[in-house]
Amino acid sequence: MRTIAIVITALILLVTHAHATDNTSLQYKNIIKQYKGNVIYLDFWASWCTPCRKSFPWMNKIQKKYADKNFKVISINLDAEPNLAKQFLASTPANFTILNDPNGKLAQELQLKGMPSSFIINAEGKIVSAHVGFTDKKKVQYEQEIEQLL
Repeated sequence: MRTIAIVITALILLVTHAHATDNTSLQYKNIIKQYKGNVIYLDFWASWCTPCRKSFPWMNKIQKKYADKNFKVISINLDAEPNLAKQFLASTPANFTILNDPNGKLAQELQLKGMPSSFIINAEGKIVSAHVGFTDKKKVQYEQEIEQLL
């Protein structure tokens, strides 16, 4: 529970919702209200990350597949330059929540070891697994872990 509190606290300070037209900062109460009770696939990416381009179609697929089962993909961009993320998203669309951590504070707090990095968080808000990298073999493992929590 402490880990999710760290994640949410960092999100309060750092993120904006990519789908919001005015880039309004998320409020703590909105984050809790929106994601409480969901299994979350929390993904970290950057525009220069080649495996990240391969992960987005899969994240789109699992977001759609499990959306009615209290599942949420939340993806955190680590680019310091917003235009790099915009260019990436123009060629690699995301049908899930994108947040921004341009200073890398959330990434540092969670001690990322490589890109992409992801965390699977259960409905109680506890990180149950952490992963580095993305391949076809890994996506099978990640999806199995998600299915066990749903």
